[in-house]
Amino acid sequence: MRTPDNREITVPNGQIYGGTIVNVTARDTRRIDLLFGIGYEDDYRKARDLVWEVISTDERILKDPEPVIMFMELADSSVNFAVRPWVKTSDYWTVRADILEKVKLAFDNNNISIPFPQRDVHLYQVSST
Repeated sequence: MRTPDNREITVPNGQIYGGTIVNVTARDTRRIDLLFGIGYEDDYRKARDLVWEVISTDERILKDPEPVIMFMELADSSVNFAVRPWVKTSDYWTVRADILEKVKLAFDNNNISIPFPQRDVHLYQVSST
C-alpha cells in the first residue's frame, strides 16, 4: 500500500486476517472532530458564537447533517467544547486546518484565551540546624 505522503506500507497477511482495517476514504462524507478549550474567565457564549460563525461561513461544510457545537467538560485548565462539522472526505484535511486557523485568529481578535496547563512551584528555605 502507498500512503498519501508517499510512504509504502507492507502488512503481513496474519495482521489483515486477525486485525481491523479502518478505511477513512470509503464514504463520500466525513465528520471533523475538534475540541477547543477556553479560559474559565472567558465568555463561553461569545467563544461558541465565534466558532459557529467560522463554520457556518465555510461553504465546504455540509448543512446536512448540521454541524454540532456542544459543551463537553469543565477541565483542569479550560472549559472545553466539541465542534463537529461534516465535510466531503476529499475536503477533510484542508477544512480542518482552515477551521483551526480561523478559530485561533477569531479568539485572538476577541480576547478569548486558549489556556495551557500550568503548575505553580513554591520553594521554601529550610534552615540547617
